[in-house]
This record gives sequence, structure tokens and C-alpha cells, in this order.
Amino acid sequence: MGSAEEDYNFVFKVVLIGESGVGKTNLLSRFTRNEFNHDSRTTIGVEFSTRTILVGDAVVKAQIWDTAGLERYRAITSAYYRGAVGALVVFDITKHQTYDVVDRWLKELYDHAEASIVVMLVGNKTDLAQAREVPMEEAKMFADNNGLLFVETSALDSTNVEQAFETILKEIFHKVQKQKSSQSNTVSLASESPDSTAPAQTEKRPCCVAL
Repeated sequence: MGSAEEDYNFVFKVVLIGESGVGKTNLLSRFTRNEFNHDSRTTIGVEFSTRTILVGDAVVKAQIWDTAGLERYRAITSAYYRGAVGALVVFDITKHQTYDVVDRWLKELYDHAEASIVVMLVGNKTDLAQAREVPMEEAKMFADNNGLLFVETSALDSTNVEQAFETILKEIFHKVQKQKSSQSNTVSLASESPDSTAPAQTEKRPCCVAL
């Protein structure tokens, strides 16, 4: 069992950021364990879970980090963002104030993370559409104008949760592939032959791939 779990080509660290109560923890648990906790408490500090998926011919281990959105935990930010190659900026579609501060979260992200980080804006809680305060078109336009991926999700009923994480992981993977091509690196990611096994092993050693 253990060896199968460790059979991957890349580890991608992805962080979840946004105000407290927008559903970051339930997005994480829905994607990594297919669970939803109706009594989810405010995250204390930092938690992370992993899930391994296939992207093209490569096995990618997603290391998803969840942090508290509360001010008193902000001191941990630089360590939290270190090594991240992707970020989901989450807001609650039923609370416009959680959308209003997306700019601030993006500034914090870009202050601490690599400039090449892949960022997705996520409007969560579409199951509460009758209470919507943030028009989808408004959020989509903001994402387009700022070069962000965009999706709306519901951790409660699973809507687009898989799509959100898989989309950002694929985008990160494509960036890594472009970087390899630009460096004239022809390492094969797939285990198609015995010769390709060694490079794949070297790829899986670092904690996270730097873009």
C-alpha cells in the first residue's frame, strides 16, 4: 500500500486562501476525502491533505494547504506560501464582503509567493444560489482582467470541486512542461520504458516543483 501511495512524478503544493467561513476546509475535504462537515469549525493555524491524480501521462501528488482566514493567524503566512505553485482564492457567493477583499488576498499572495504561481478565483456555496450577492459575471470579469482562472463551486453538493482542483493542477503541469521545453530538457514523465524510470524518480524527490 505504502509504495503505491509514493509512486508519483511530481508534488505540487497548492494553497487555499480567503476569508474565514467561505468553505476552504470543506473544499479541501471534499476533494481529498469526498467528505463534507456541516459542523466545520474555524481552522486553527494550518492543515493540509494530499491526493494523487493522473495528469496526462504523469502522476501528480497534490499537497493542498488550508489556513485560517482570521487575522490572528497571519503571522504564519510566509511559511505557508513558501514553495506553493498554485493558489485557490475562495470567496462566498452569498457574502459580498468576502469577495470585496479578494484584492487584498491577491496582494498578500503575490507578496509572499513566486510570481509564476497559478491562481484560481473560486466562488463557493453555489448550493445557496437563492442568497447570491456576487454575480457570476462580475467575478468572472474580475478573474479575466487579473489573469486568474475562475470557477464556481459547492463543497456541499460537490459541484465543480473536482474540476477546480484538476484544472489548476493541469495548468501547473503545463507550466512545468513549458519550462522543461524552454530548457531543452527532454526528460520523459511517463514510465513507458525502463530508461524513463530514473528521471521519474528524480522528479519525485523535491517537496515542490518551482516554476
